[in-house]
This record gives sequence, C-alpha cells and structure tokens, in this order.
Amino acid sequence: MSEVTVKEFAEVVGIPVDRLISQLSDAGLAAKASDETITDDEKVKLLSYLRGIHGKDSPESSPKRITLKRKSVSEIKQKAPASGGIGQGKSSARTITVEVRKRRTYVKRSETTVNEEDKALTEATEQIKQRREQERAAEDAKLKVLEAKREEEARLAEETKRLEAEKIEAEKLKVEQKKKESESKKPKSADTKKEPEEIVREQAEAVQVAATREEKGATKKRKVKGKAGGRADTGAARGGRKELHVSQDKTGKRKKKGKHTRSMPNSDRNSQQKHGFEKPVGPIVREVAIPETITVAELAAKMSVKAAEVIKVLMKIGTMATINQVLDQDTATLIVEEMGHKVKHLSENALEDELTQTSHNEGKLGSRAPVVTVMGHVDHGKTSLLDYIRRAKVAAGESGGITQHIGAYHVETERGMITFLDTPGHSAFTAMRARGAKLTDIVILVVAADDGVMPQTKEAIQHARAAEVPLIIAVNKIDKEGADPDRVKNELSQEDVIPEDWGGDTMFMHVSAKTGEGIDALLEAVLLQAEVLELQAIETGPAKGIVVESRVDHGRGSVATLLVQSGELKKGDVILAGQEFGRIRALLDENGKHINSAGPSIPVEVLGLSGTPGAGDEAIVVASEKKAREIALFRQGKYREVKLAKQQAAKLENLFSNMEEGEVASVNIVLKTDVRGSLEALSESLINLSTNEVRVKIVASGVGSINESDANLALASGAIMVGFNVRADASAKRLIEEEEIDLHYYSVIYDVIDEVKSAMSGKLAPEYKEVIIGLAEVRDVFRSPKIGAIAGCMVVEGTVKRSNPIRVLRDNVVIYEGELESLRRFKDDVNDVKNGTECGIGVKNYNDVKVGDQIEVYERMKVERQVQ
Repeated sequence: MSEVTVKEFAEVVGIPVDRLISQLSDAGLAAKASDETITDDEKVKLLSYLRGIHGKDSPESSPKRITLKRKSVSEIKQKAPASGGIGQGKSSARTITVEVRKRRTYVKRSETTVNEEDKALTEATEQIKQRREQERAAEDAKLKVLEAKREEEARLAEETKRLEAEKIEAEKLKVEQKKKESESKKPKSADTKKEPEEIVREQAEAVQVAATREEKGATKKRKVKGKAGGRADTGAARGGRKELHVSQDKTGKRKKKGKHTRSMPNSDRNSQQKHGFEKPVGPIVREVAIPETITVAELAAKMSVKAAEVIKVLMKIGTMATINQVLDQDTATLIVEEMGHKVKHLSENALEDELTQTSHNEGKLGSRAPVVTVMGHVDHGKTSLLDYIRRAKVAAGESGGITQHIGAYHVETERGMITFLDTPGHSAFTAMRARGAKLTDIVILVVAADDGVMPQTKEAIQHARAAEVPLIIAVNKIDKEGADPDRVKNELSQEDVIPEDWGGDTMFMHVSAKTGEGIDALLEAVLLQAEVLELQAIETGPAKGIVVESRVDHGRGSVATLLVQSGELKKGDVILAGQEFGRIRALLDENGKHINSAGPSIPVEVLGLSGTPGAGDEAIVVASEKKAREIALFRQGKYREVKLAKQQAAKLENLFSNMEEGEVASVNIVLKTDVRGSLEALSESLINLSTNEVRVKIVASGVGSINESDANLALASGAIMVGFNVRADASAKRLIEEEEIDLHYYSVIYDVIDEVKSAMSGKLAPEYKEVIIGLAEVRDVFRSPKIGAIAGCMVVEGTVKRSNPIRVLRDNVVIYEGELESLRRFKDDVNDVKNGTECGIGVKNYNDVKVGDQIEVYERMKVERQVQ
C-alpha cells in the first residue's frame, strides 16, 4: 500500500487526527504532524500496540464473564370502572408507566472444558454405535431362527397333508372292498339302495373330521409360532373376528342341512357353517379402443372401473382432471397401460369411415323429379325466366337487379314436378356456378338473343361439361328488337354446342321471360330429357343431401337451405352438415311454409344447426346426437389443423421473397355477409385483387351481423370493415363510433371490388414521370480560372430553369446527368431563360462541355397508380 498522510489515514480509519497522533506516540513512534506521511511498517506497529491494549493477542486477558443489561419502558392505559356517573369521562382513565429491567450473564468456557465435553460426546457416540450393532446382530439371529421354524412347520404341514391323503385313500379302498363283499353276500332288495348313501355319508364325515383335526393342529402351531416370534396369532383377525375360510365348493353356496349335518359334532358343524369365498382368479385384461379424444368417464367405462380410479392415475402422472375432461390419445394410452390393459388405437379417420359405412342406401327406389340449374351471363334473364315459371318476383328483391345467391325452388307442372336452382352470372360467383352444376341433373343455359355468347356463358358450358350433365339452350329476349337467334347458334357452335336441327344433340328453345313465349315448350323439353335420364332415388330411410346455401337469421338462428338427394328428411332428425350438427327444429319450403318431411329433389330450409355450414357441404342424418357432435368436433379440429398448416407453409414460402422485396403493403379487411355463398365469392374475388406490391388480407370473415368482437378485431388489426347486406348491432355501433373504425356497407358485389381497388391504389408506391421542359444547344465554350468551363448556349425548345436537373447529350447520347451551377443572361444571374434566348450555363462538377453538345432540362412529375 502506498504511503499516506496522517490526516488521510485518520479519515480512512474514522477517528480524529489528534487521537491518531496520540496513539502513534503511545505506540513508541516518533511524533508526527497531520501532514506527515505514515509508512506500512508504522501501521503494523500501531496495529500490534492496539491489539495488546484490547487483549486480542493474549487469550488470558480476554474477559471470562459478560453481563448484558436491558431496560424497556412501556405504558398501560387503564380505564376507570364504570360507575354510571354522568360526570365521569375521559379524565377518569389512568396511564401507568411500566419499566422492565433484564439482566443476563454469559460465562466463557475454557478450552479444557470444551475438550473434555468433546471427548465425552465422542465416547457416548461410540457406545451407541456398538449397542446398535449388537441389537442388529441379535435381530438377525432371531430372524434366522424364525425362518428355520417356518421351514420346519411348512415341511411338517406338507407331510401331514400327504399322510391324511393316504389315510383317506385307504379308507376309500376299505369302504369299496366292504361294499363289494356285502353285495356278493346279501341278496338284492329294496333296502340295499340306501346302503351306498350311508357309506358316502360316513366317508364325508371321516373326511370332515380329518380336516378339522388338521385345522386344529395348524392353529396350535400358529399360536406357538406367534408366542416364539413375539407376533399376534394370525388365526384371529383384528377385533376378535374369526378367520374366513375358502370354501371347497366352487359355487360358494352353503350346503343344505341334512341328517348327517345334525349328527355331526359341534366343531364340525361350526366349520361347515363358516363363510365361504371363491378363490380369486387372475386380473381381467381388456382391449381398450381409444379414439383421437375421449373423456375420463368414457375411458373408465371402457375399462369397467370407476372414474375416480382413472382420476387417481391421472393425478399420479401430474394431470389434474375432472370426470368430463377430454383426454388426447397419448394421455389415454398412458392411463390404460398403467392400469394393466391393452391399447387399441382407432385410426385417424375411424369416425368418418364409420359414418360412410352407415347404410343410407337401403330402401325403396322410386322415380324423382329432375334438378335443373339455370346458368348464363349477367343480365341475360335467368331469374326473370324463373319468375315467370314460379309466378313470383324474385329479381325485384335482389340488390342491383342481379342474383347474388343460389335460389332453390320447385314447381308443379301438368307432367310432373321440377326443382330449379338459380345461380349468379357475375364473374365473382364462379364457385357457386360450379357447385350448381355438380348438384344438377340438367343445365338450362340462358343466352340473350340480342347479346350473344359472353364470358360467363362460355364458363357455364365448361361447368356443365365438367359435371357431365346435358345442356338445354334457352335463347331469351326474342321479343326485343335486334334479337338474332341464329347469331346465338353460330356463336355456340364455335363452342362445340351444336343444335339438333344442325345435326347435333343440344335442344335450342326460343323463349321470352317477359311475354312467356316458349316457356311451356322449355318445360316439356326438360321433362322429356328427365325421362331419358330415368332419374331414381331412395324414397324412405335416413335422408342425405347437399347444403345449397346458409345464413344467420335473427330470431331463428342458423338457417341452411338443403337439397334432399335421397331418403326422407323429417322434423326432429339429427343432421350432420359439414362441421355443424343439430336436431331439426323446423322444416320450411321455399315459400316459408312449415312442413313435416321432404323427399328426394325437394329444397327445404332447416332450422336447428349449431352454425352455418359451408355451401356445398354434404348433409346426412345421423342416428344419435352424440355421434354427430363427435364427428363435427373431429372435422373442426382437422379443418383448424389444415388451416394452420397452410398459413405456416405460406409464411415459409414467402419468407425469402419478403426479405428480398421488403415489406409488402397490405389492406386488411374484416368481412361479414348475409349468406355463406356470398362470403365465399367475395373472399375469393378480394384475394385475387392482390398484387406484388399490395396484398389483400381477410383478417376475419363470417355470416351474420357485425358484432362487438368483429369491431375489436378490426381495431386491433387496423382493418377496413365490410358489411355485405348486413348491419352492425348496437354495441358494435357504439365501439365503431368511439374508435372511428372505417366501416362500409354494400349490397352489390361490384361496389365492394371497386372500393377495395381504390383502397389498394392508395397503398401503391407512386410513379415518377420525367417531362423535358427545355433544350439548349452549346454554341461556344468559355474558360474561366475561377468558375471553369462556361457554355454559351441558345435555348431552342421550352425553358431552361436553374433549379431543375439536367442531362448533357453528345450525338443524342447522354454523357452526363447532374444540375446547373450557374445560369446567366449577360452578367446577371437569372432563374430561367425562355426559347430563342442566349444564355451562359455552368454545369456543376463537369468541365468537358464541347461545342455542339445539347443540355436537356427536365422535371419529375408524381403520377398516382391504379390497381388494374
């Protein structure tokens, strides 16, 4: 340690300087002033001196006894006795001061005493160890003696049993020998029949007596053994109850009392009347079939144990569960193996396989009505044609006069019933048209006579061919001026749709949805085609069908439109439709009237499902609601897994491209529609608008009104809320107004697509367009030592501006891009020079200007981009 002054050392030690100087002088060191230095040796001498004073170096000088004194003062407030006087109050209370003094003396033990105590403790420990070893050896000797006694007793018991068995065999031989001798000596009579029974009784009594003796001998031996080993007699149970004996009779029933029972001794009778139990057999091992998920109660029932036993095993492996807890397959497997049973895993699609094996094809076959889908381009008169057939006005009820849902209707004609499906013609509803073609038996393709074949007309032809269904062409609007049916035939023949009068196989009908011309002939053609197809379906049994459309109706819940394909759908049936299930509360026809049942080819509205199934999902009647719920939950889990897997794959696929291209702008949308088909069409159309720069992301979508959770989701994700033929409820409206969420209501699909396009255009990076505003020719070059090369120019086009960027061209090739350093007109600096005027131009950071070069002045203009 480096030398320090006396003053600094006093500050480090924490004592006054004067006291430190006096201690240094007492230690024999030379007197020092406060500013003098003190060495390490002097510090060591001072420390030795101070230790000597305080007795640290000599143990004898340390105190042998320490007395500690403690004093504490407290106050006690004592209330005055309640005398009932009016004048007595707070002044009558007294405060007593209590002083408690404590004194405790501690005596220091000497080293001799401590050593003696340690020695005594060590000796006592050694004695305890020796005593324990002796006791352990004595116990081992006793155990060996007892083991030898047990072996001897077992050997004696075996020997006794063997002797008794030999004795019984000898008795049996003697009895049989006496029986033979008596039968040979005595004549046969009626009394001889009783003699064998008496012999059997005597034999049973002898066996019983021998067993009783053996039991008494074994009891005595156990008593002796219990006294020798210091153990209780095992012949009697706790509480003085007698020992239970295993019955020799396998039935476990008491034998009926007879004459021989009465004549038996008391001891034999008591042994005969003791309780008898069946001998325990091995544990029953069951094969337990475990599906993907199973509840604790179901698992316990499959193993034939109480649910509490399963819960105990779950607690042992660290899982807290209730009786209704759902376990996964792995956990259930551990439980079953822990309880000693065999596991049989059901396959992943066992529930679906079981459902498909359920017979929905048993029943009486009968003819059914044809299902006809009306397809065609937008505004070609599909719905108007159906209106005339149904004598209803459906087109007037559709937003914008275009069909945006699949409508299902059935009509009665003189020759039979026909079911019609009306599909939208807009390009966004491709999936709806494809689904309609799959459900149908015949396709009516409506083509306007004044418009001809359009893109959706060609698409409808492709859908019909893919579904392999016959086509009937309805040439509509023949009553309008400019109608040209032959033009329609020519254009359709280019699509390989050849009319019958041209040698083809497609029927062409000229109709007018306005006047009704040709409608009867069209229906005749449909029924004729149906007779050729010989359509049949099962009329009875569990129903099976397809979901045409679904929606959420306030007051009625989820409503699904089904087209029954086979069987009979009845009110009260349990139905499974895609990922939804439920018991049918009500059946309604297309006019809203309640019906009790529906047969094949009949469209009905079903109430009572747990949610809105997807359009095109298969609907099937299931035997029990439990089975329907199980399959629906399984499908929901599979759908969730597939959805997550797709999202993850998309993230991985776009990971590197996003890193290279940078963050892609996105337009987030929360979409709510009135029906499932519109949701499907809108989602697909909006996602298809995505480009490399702007992506449309459907954050959430659903069927029904806009609720508060939808508004919260839009707020969290910064999304635009789109309501298609739906409105927000009261709580959602309040939140939307408070947080100023961007909400738009629409009723026509065109408007949605146009609005989203404009929103995407705002996200696009703007383009910059270059516009040449002036051109100057270099006529001469002047050199200046201060400025450099100055080009004497003539402005030949537009205006040269000082603030704009320039390009230097030589032989129409750009050789330099930069900006102007100076622009002068004679000796004055100017900001711009117009056409036909001379000027001097100094190019910044460029001196290689030559006569004949051109200086081009331009500006960048910002151009807003639009989504195509």
